[in-house]
Amino acid sequence: MSDRYLSLDQVAELLGTTARFPRRLIEERRIRYAKAGRHVRIPESAVNEYTGARTVEPIRLRRTVVRRAA
Repeated sequence: MSDRYLSLDQVAELLGTTARFPRRLIEERRIRYAKAGRHVRIPESAVNEYTGARTVEPIRLRRTVVRRAA
């Protein structure tokens, strides 16, 4: 299965950020990337892994029944 490689602008659009954010992720080695000469590309699966690992699920609160004295 081949992975689709995205430019920094495409990754930024997917994440809803500016191109500076994916550049910072690369600089801090927080996401996988590939270099072809001076071009940097990020595999689509790396973006999915990054967002999946940082997705916070909501907490389900139990409703407690308050009983009033009659």
